[in-house]
Amino acid sequence: MIETRSQKSEVRSKKQEARKNPASCIHHLAYKKIVAISDLIRFPKQYGTLLLLCPTLWSLFIASNGRPSLKILGIFILGTFLMRSAGCAINDIADRNFDRFVERTKVRPLADGRLTLKEALLTFFVLSFFAFCLVLFLNSLTVALSVIGILLASIYPFIKRISHLPQVFLGIAFGWGAIMAWSAVNNTIGFSAVLIFTANIFWSTAYDTIYALMDKEDDIKIGVKSTAILLGKNVYKALYLLYAAVIIILALVGISSKMGFVYFSALLLSGIILEYMVFSLKKSASREKAFRIFVANAGIGLLIMTGIVADFIF
Repeated sequence: MIETRSQKSEVRSKKQEARKNPASCIHHLAYKKIVAISDLIRFPKQYGTLLLLCPTLWSLFIASNGRPSLKILGIFILGTFLMRSAGCAINDIADRNFDRFVERTKVRPLADGRLTLKEALLTFFVLSFFAFCLVLFLNSLTVALSVIGILLASIYPFIKRISHLPQVFLGIAFGWGAIMAWSAVNNTIGFSAVLIFTANIFWSTAYDTIYALMDKEDDIKIGVKSTAILLGKNVYKALYLLYAAVIIILALVGISSKMGFVYFSALLLSGIILEYMVFSLKKSASREKAFRIFVANAGIGLLIMTGIVADFIF
């Protein structure tokens, strides 16, 4: 009873304060909405942006022989941030009726009511609009390809309703930047770009399967599909093979693009680390370790990127 009276008193106090100082109340509400939008687009968690950006930059630097123009580099870095943010928004919009039942996602702003559906949709359209405006500074082929990219990002969140392969579709959506980056430099789609796109499908499928392991039990209960559920006991064997395919395909990129020793050394080191991470997860699987390994994939992407840049320098 005491607690109830205290709560009622606090509510009355806040109402009185709002009447006395409406400007302060508006500022407080605006601040709460900004924080909620920040959570919607995962602003404090930019490892997702890095995972999306890495294959784009691999392609961009190889296509331009290690010397992309600052204009194109800036467009793709900012555009990747905007599209990843838009992707997070549409993902939460699609999952708004599921997230509240999953331990990890029940505090997301749509699931806990901090944002309305209209506010989330507006955020998605604004981010997508600005990302598209950036692409307009590139050639017409890249502009046309960007429309496909926006469609892929919009469709992805709904794949988990009808297929156990949303992780594969994520790889297609995340790898599309590699196709666009190559076309932005050369006004065509090169063989190496297609290889990088393919490698990213295997890479994204692997790391997002690890991510899906965290929610596997909750997903089974609510009927959401994933490769983690589909693969079952064979998930670790599949992860070994998926990561091996990434390194092999990127090695083919190196051969076709005449990369040197530094690039292949970075690939070899990346492959060893990736395979060890799967071994480590299999040995002692936990939700926390799965998340750490998922995030570590962004570091592997940067390691490969470092190998590409260093190879052109040396």
